[in-house]
Amino acid sequence: MEIALTGEYDCKLDAKGRLKLPAGLLKQLSILESDVFVINRGYENHLMLYPETVWEKKTKEINQLNINVKDHRKAIRYFFRGANKVQIDGSERILLSKALLDYAGIEREIVLFAYQEQIEIWDKKAYEAMLDEEPENFSELAEKIWGGDSLSKEQ
Repeated sequence: MEIALTGEYDCKLDAKGRLKLPAGLLKQLSILESDVFVINRGYENHLMLYPETVWEKKTKEINQLNINVKDHRKAIRYFFRGANKVQIDGSERILLSKALLDYAGIEREIVLFAYQEQIEIWDKKAYEAMLDEEPENFSELAEKIWGGDSLSKEQ
Protein backbone atom coordinates (compact mmCIF):
# COMPACT_ATOMS: atom_id res chain seq x y z
CA MET A 1 0.00 0.00 0.00
CA GLU A 2 1.41 3.35 -1.05
CA ILE A 3 0.96 6.23 1.35
CA ALA A 4 1.82 9.88 0.81
CA LEU A 5 1.88 11.87 4.02
CA THR A 6 2.05 15.63 4.09
CA GLY A 7 1.95 18.49 6.56
CA GLU A 8 3.59 20.27 9.48
CA TYR A 9 2.00 19.98 12.89
CA ASP A 10 2.83 21.76 16.14
CA CYS A 11 2.41 19.43 19.13
CA LYS A 12 3.39 19.11 22.79
CA LEU A 13 4.60 16.22 24.87
CA ASP A 14 2.74 15.45 28.06
CA ALA A 15 4.57 14.95 31.37
CA LYS A 16 5.04 11.21 30.65
CA GLY A 17 6.67 11.71 27.25
CA ARG A 18 3.55 10.91 25.24
CA LEU A 19 2.75 12.65 21.99
CA LYS A 20 -0.87 13.08 20.93
CA LEU A 21 -1.05 12.75 17.18
CA PRO A 22 -2.96 15.59 15.51
CA ALA A 23 -6.32 14.88 13.84
CA GLY A 24 -5.07 15.91 10.38
CA LEU A 25 -2.24 13.41 10.54
CA LEU A 26 -4.44 10.67 12.00
CA LYS A 27 -6.83 11.11 9.08
CA GLN A 28 -3.97 10.50 6.64
CA LEU A 29 -2.82 7.46 8.64
CA SER A 30 -6.33 5.97 8.76
CA ILE A 31 -5.69 4.10 5.50
CA LEU A 32 -3.17 1.90 7.31
CA GLU A 33 -4.25 -1.51 8.53
CA SER A 34 -2.15 -1.21 11.69
CA ASP A 35 -1.63 1.39 14.39
CA VAL A 36 1.92 0.15 15.00
CA PHE A 37 4.88 2.36 14.07
CA VAL A 38 8.64 2.27 14.49
CA ILE A 39 10.54 5.27 15.75
CA ASN A 40 14.29 5.74 15.47
CA ARG A 41 16.99 8.39 15.14
CA GLY A 42 16.91 10.64 12.10
CA TYR A 43 19.95 11.72 10.11
CA GLU A 44 20.07 15.07 11.84
CA ASN A 45 19.14 15.53 15.50
CA HIS A 46 15.52 14.60 15.09
CA LEU A 47 13.47 11.41 15.21
CA MET A 48 11.83 9.44 12.42
CA LEU A 49 8.44 7.77 12.75
CA TYR A 50 7.55 5.10 10.20
CA PRO A 51 4.35 3.11 9.77
CA GLU A 52 5.26 -0.52 10.42
CA THR A 53 4.88 -1.50 6.74
CA VAL A 54 7.22 1.31 5.67
CA TRP A 55 9.74 0.28 8.34
CA GLU A 56 9.71 -3.26 6.97
CA LYS A 57 10.47 -1.92 3.50
CA LYS A 58 13.30 0.30 4.83
CA THR A 59 14.87 -2.57 6.78
CA LYS A 60 14.86 -4.75 3.67
CA GLU A 61 16.90 -2.04 1.94
CA ILE A 62 19.30 -1.72 4.89
CA ASN A 63 19.66 -5.49 5.15
CA GLN A 64 21.08 -5.52 1.60
CA LEU A 65 24.25 -3.91 2.93
CA ASN A 66 27.28 -6.13 3.42
CA ILE A 67 28.06 -6.61 7.13
CA ASN A 68 31.62 -7.54 6.16
CA VAL A 69 32.27 -3.95 5.08
CA LYS A 70 33.07 -1.65 8.00
CA ASP A 71 31.15 1.41 6.70
CA HIS A 72 28.12 -0.79 5.97
CA ARG A 73 28.17 -2.15 9.53
CA LYS A 74 28.38 1.40 10.88
CA ALA A 75 25.42 2.48 8.75
CA ILE A 76 23.37 -0.54 9.85
CA ARG A 77 24.13 0.07 13.52
CA TYR A 78 23.32 3.75 13.27
CA PHE A 79 20.08 3.16 11.39
CA PHE A 80 18.77 0.63 13.93
CA ARG A 81 20.11 2.40 17.02
CA GLY A 82 17.26 3.41 19.31
CA ALA A 83 14.59 1.85 17.10
CA ASN A 84 11.43 1.03 19.02
CA LYS A 85 8.01 -0.20 18.05
CA VAL A 86 5.25 2.07 19.31
CA GLN A 87 1.51 1.74 19.11
CA ILE A 88 -1.12 4.43 19.10
CA ASP A 89 -3.06 4.14 22.37
CA GLY A 90 -6.79 4.69 22.90
CA SER A 91 -6.18 8.42 23.37
CA GLU A 92 -4.33 8.69 20.01
CA ARG A 93 -0.91 9.05 21.64
CA ILE A 94 2.46 7.40 21.22
CA LEU A 95 5.11 7.11 23.92
CA LEU A 96 8.57 8.44 23.07
CA SER A 97 11.49 6.92 24.95
CA LYS A 98 13.69 9.15 27.11
CA ALA A 99 16.79 8.06 25.18
CA LEU A 100 15.30 9.18 21.87
CA LEU A 101 13.98 12.42 23.36
CA ASP A 102 17.46 13.15 24.73
CA TYR A 103 19.08 12.39 21.35
CA ALA A 104 16.76 14.84 19.56
CA GLY A 105 16.92 17.45 22.33
CA ILE A 106 13.16 17.37 22.62
CA GLU A 107 11.75 18.88 25.76
CA ARG A 108 8.08 19.74 25.29
CA GLU A 109 7.24 21.58 22.07
CA ILE A 110 7.46 19.49 18.92
CA VAL A 111 6.98 19.87 15.19
CA LEU A 112 5.87 16.83 13.20
CA PHE A 113 6.93 17.12 9.57
CA ALA A 114 5.15 14.50 7.46
CA TYR A 115 6.29 13.77 3.91
CA GLN A 116 6.38 10.77 1.61
CA GLU A 117 5.95 7.73 3.89
CA GLN A 118 7.45 9.01 7.12
CA ILE A 119 7.18 11.63 9.81
CA GLU A 120 10.08 13.62 11.20
CA ILE A 121 9.77 14.57 14.88
CA TRP A 122 11.70 17.72 15.79
CA ASP A 123 12.17 19.85 18.85
CA LYS A 124 10.37 23.04 17.82
CA LYS A 125 13.41 25.30 18.34
CA ALA A 126 15.68 22.92 16.41
CA TYR A 127 13.16 22.74 13.56
CA GLU A 128 12.97 26.53 13.35
CA ALA A 129 16.78 26.73 13.38
CA MET A 130 16.94 24.19 10.56
CA LEU A 131 14.45 26.27 8.55
CA ASP A 132 16.63 29.34 9.11
CA GLU A 133 19.43 27.49 7.29
CA GLU A 134 17.35 27.10 4.13
CA PRO A 135 19.03 28.42 1.01
CA GLU A 136 18.37 32.06 0.20
CA ASN A 137 17.28 31.14 -3.28
CA PHE A 138 15.40 27.83 -3.31
CA SER A 139 14.79 28.16 -7.05
CA GLU A 140 18.55 27.83 -7.68
CA LEU A 141 18.72 24.67 -5.57
CA ALA A 142 15.65 23.24 -7.31
CA GLU A 143 17.17 23.92 -10.71
CA LYS A 144 20.46 22.33 -9.62
CA ILE A 145 18.69 19.16 -8.42
CA TRP A 146 15.68 18.81 -10.72
CA GLY A 147 16.10 21.28 -13.52
CA GLY A 148 18.27 21.95 -16.45
CA ASP A 149 19.32 19.24 -18.87
CA SER A 150 18.06 16.28 -16.83
CA LEU A 151 14.41 17.26 -17.30
CA SER A 152 14.71 18.31 -20.92
CA LYS A 153 16.28 14.95 -21.83
CA GLU A 154 13.32 13.07 -20.33
CA GLN A 155 10.76 15.01 -22.38
